[in-house]
Amino acid sequence: MQLFAQYNSLEEIIKEKELRVCVWPQYYGISYFDMRTQQFMGIDSDLAKEFAKDLGVNLKFINSSFTTLIDDITNSKCHIAMFAIGNTPQRREKIRFTTAHLSSDVYAITTKNNRRVHNWDDIDKKGNVVVVEKGTYHEPIMQERLKNAQLLVVDKIHQREQEVQSGRADVFMTDYPFGKKMLADTSWAVLIEPKETFYKTPYSWAMKYDDEAFYNRVEEFLSDIKKDGRLLQFAKKNGLEPIVNLK
Repeated sequence: MQLFAQYNSLEEIIKEKELRVCVWPQYYGISYFDMRTQQFMGIDSDLAKEFAKDLGVNLKFINSSFTTLIDDITNSKCHIAMFAIGNTPQRREKIRFTTAHLSSDVYAITTKNNRRVHNWDDIDKKGNVVVVEKGTYHEPIMQERLKNAQLLVVDKIHQREQEVQSGRADVFMTDYPFGKKMLADTSWAVLIEPKETFYKTPYSWAMKYDDEAFYNRVEEFLSDIKKDGRLLQFAKKNGLEPIVNLK
């Protein structure tokens, strides 16, 4: 069993009057950095602001990604990661998850002119190329589930979209928030939904293990926003009401 050193980030946050929150600035509806306004937009960005306000401290967003997430947390680049992180067994070995506030199934994006993929059953067929981003929870899921199609793992920003739009790949796997972004921002994307639940994953925030005081304070905040309506309010604001978890 892995051992983790005791840590008290809550004391540090209050003393320094600053909450450092890791975000992925490309995550539409969650923690998206709008170049036009130079502001973070999305439910977790909104809730990070609420949490800092509740703590009475300043908020500092730290750019992160699913690839660097574990290192960013364990190396104290941030106190907490708030960008709808899929709670998976692989990640739980290294970082601690809060109670879930969202959950999403897996979705696929293809192009309007793709002749090979028209519905979910078309995806896993010989000759098809399925793209996932390295470090996302879609990577191990599709490694396990695909039996016939070829899996392509990429690690550059927007590479999934480029592979599909160019025709080098047939679909890329994503979730509800990013699927909404593709439909809103492009004229070529088609969203493919599973006919029944494929692999629904709870989305949470993440932090170090053995940071009990801070973990308990975060759980208290989560309980409060579920009860007082703030979670639902920000879910509606960002178009994520269908995947909000109020339990």
